Amino acid sequence: MRIAITSESTAGLESPVSYHFGRCPYYTIVEVEDGKVTKAKSVPNAGADGHSPGELPALIKQYGVNVLLTGGMGRRAVDFFTQYGIEVVTGAQGTVRNTLELYFGGQLRGYSPCEKSKEHSGDGCEGGRGRGHGQGCNH
Repeated sequence: MRIAITSESTAGLESPVSYHFGRCPYYTIVEVEDGKVTKAKSVPNAGADGHSPGELPALIKQYGVNVLLTGGMGRRAVDFFTQYGIEVVTGAQGTVRNTLELYFGGQLRGYSPCEKSKEHSGDGCEGGRGRGHGQGCNH
């Protein structure tokens, strides 16, 4: 299983989670076997300064990702990820490590698209903060 987590830095599991999937500087991609992280790498977000709708889900899919963990995301973006067979979970916060622990512990599940995503060109929640338990942004 491969999981991508929106990240603020290249610090791997210790990177702070980025709360906006489309404008995050990096994605930390982790490989998981038997519930344990076996590999983690940071990749730059080529669309951080601007991207077309659907472009980032296609990029994430190229990395073989099954799940995306993020702070907030708009409904349109969630729909694109779903079309690629990628599970979206919003409400991520803290570090990548903490977010993975919450996800594997069952405390971080599902998504709640940012209700104000239309104000942000339909691609997510600018600066929204995840609230855990699958909650999206908290404008």
